[in-house]
Amino acid sequence: MIRVDMEQQVNLTSEQLAGFQEMWKRCATRILLSTSLAASGHPGGSLSSLHSLLVLYAVMRHRPDMPDWEDRDRLVMSIGHVSPAVYSVLVEHGYLSEEQFLTEFRRAGSSCAGHVEMAVPGVEWNTGNLGQGLSVGTGFAAAAQLAGKDCKTIVFMGDGEQQKGQIAEARRFASKYGQKNLLAIVDRNHLQIGGVTEDVMPVRVQEEYQAAGWNVVYVPDGNDFQLVYRGLRRAWYRDYLEPGRPTLVVMRTTMGKGISFMEDKAKYHGSTLPKDALAAALQEIGVDAGLFDVWKARRDGHVVVPSHRELHAPYPEIETGEPVLYGADVKADCRSAYGNALKDLAALNNLPGRPPKVVGVSCDLEGSVKMDGLRKVSPHAFIECGIQEHHAAVLAGALSRCGISTFFSTFGVFAVAEVYNQQRLNDLNQTNVKVVATHLGLDVGEDGPTHQSIDYLGLLNNLLGFSIFMPADANQTDHIIRYAARQPGNMFVGMGRSKFPTILNENGEPFYGKDYVFQPGKAELLRQGEHASILSYGSILFEVLKAEALLRKQGVRVDVLNMASIRPMDVNAVLNAARKGPVITVEDHLALTGLGAMVARILVQHNVSQRCLMLGVTRYGSSGAPIDLYREQGLHAEGIAEAVQNLIK
Repeated sequence: MIRVDMEQQVNLTSEQLAGFQEMWKRCATRILLSTSLAASGHPGGSLSSLHSLLVLYAVMRHRPDMPDWEDRDRLVMSIGHVSPAVYSVLVEHGYLSEEQFLTEFRRAGSSCAGHVEMAVPGVEWNTGNLGQGLSVGTGFAAAAQLAGKDCKTIVFMGDGEQQKGQIAEARRFASKYGQKNLLAIVDRNHLQIGGVTEDVMPVRVQEEYQAAGWNVVYVPDGNDFQLVYRGLRRAWYRDYLEPGRPTLVVMRTTMGKGISFMEDKAKYHGSTLPKDALAAALQEIGVDAGLFDVWKARRDGHVVVPSHRELHAPYPEIETGEPVLYGADVKADCRSAYGNALKDLAALNNLPGRPPKVVGVSCDLEGSVKMDGLRKVSPHAFIECGIQEHHAAVLAGALSRCGISTFFSTFGVFAVAEVYNQQRLNDLNQTNVKVVATHLGLDVGEDGPTHQSIDYLGLLNNLLGFSIFMPADANQTDHIIRYAARQPGNMFVGMGRSKFPTILNENGEPFYGKDYVFQPGKAELLRQGEHASILSYGSILFEVLKAEALLRKQGVRVDVLNMASIRPMDVNAVLNAARKGPVITVEDHLALTGLGAMVARILVQHNVSQRCLMLGVTRYGSSGAPIDLYREQGLHAEGIAEAVQNLIK
């Protein structure tokens, strides 16, 4: 292991250069062995990036004995497929054993996955999909800025992934927010899976970053330790660079560097060496060509014991304050109640002179999603990303892993459908982001079908770590938002656009009053009957309550259950309703993938037979007033009441 103090050294010493060369020899051997033993992996890019990684770990501030050390510099590997290089360097620094790496690489149950994952100490983010790492880095850098820390964030990228649009979003953001402690590195070997990068899709890496307001440092040979060090040192201390800007270092490297027959060949991006070629490569490095047989025997005899690394993502203690009470005569929209609660949380927790605990991330919809209150009381805790939802979703996820209660808000079609893959990676990275989506369902109305999100539950149910909450009125919204703020974990809170009356109990008082406590996995019985049960949530619930009143006049009494907690769901409430009588689900969502489908699955799983009716959206809506759109699909009060009557008969 080599440590270099860049503040004291302009150049590497001859002893350090010799030490790096010995480290390279060991790491290159591991790269070739690991990929050949697994018969899969990416040796070419691992070899081209190895010099940069070795120097980085020698100059970064990090502690192998404390991988989660709060004041560490963070390295985000956006090109996660060069995991053989990353794991090899981590072995050099004591984060990982050579035995574990070579016997378990790409084996089921092992931490040493094909793409880098946080199961390995020293890895900051699970990275597979190219183009998202820079957004992660801006999130870590933003958290450091908010905390007043001088630690650096380094993002390691490939040149092929520069073709991705999200990178353009991230670099604009970093420039806007003056992220001077953000350092990006591009391994510029000019090759990708399909061949020469310029043939697949040309990118002008240096010019594009310069145009976005970044400093750019070019290293003509990124496989020369001395030149790599000088380039990093210049970027680190910004010699002759513009202050207050993020910096890019472009390393001109060679694919497969160090193995003559692999060099500058796109084939070895993802092709491993067979045994005879591996022996020749090991001889070139100067190590025993018989190492493959030695390690294969050890690998074959090794039993992988699934390892579990506790991820210590800090989460702040949040003061939630007193809930707001919207009176019996108040007509309000849930998004305004969300905004009021968020403003209150910011005022309580973002104290002068201290890092903010509650942060809001928006995409040019501050007023529509009601984040203007947070911005007013805590302007430094409001992060405006512009119309860059892909970047914003990942940024919010990264922020939420840094001890910040992070709220990401936009319209439903943008918060889930547009950024599904980004939310999937947030889920895999065990973030703590609170996705609060407004303008869901046909309730969006006049904006038409492109903005009427009717598929979000079907998508979110594929994200295994997300809780899903759908408040019924302004009072319940207030309680749910305060709950979400103080609890770690990924949560989705969804709501429509329209204003509705406060939901009242049988005594004419607010159902979700001061004494109400939101409980995930708990349904609420709003109305009690004997002939059937209607299960619903969100904006459409008000049509359900009107339908219940119509049915009561016709002598039909039904239970009305508010299923605000979609995940976790109150399974017992569903089963009890089915054992009592017919079950009707009503939702402003595709019934095939929403509450209706979830309820049907519960009944099948528990072997409960009952008449069921799933009322929901069956086709894309048109452009018009929400009530007219509901009427078109039989989701208005009269249509619901008629459907219940027909089911009972």
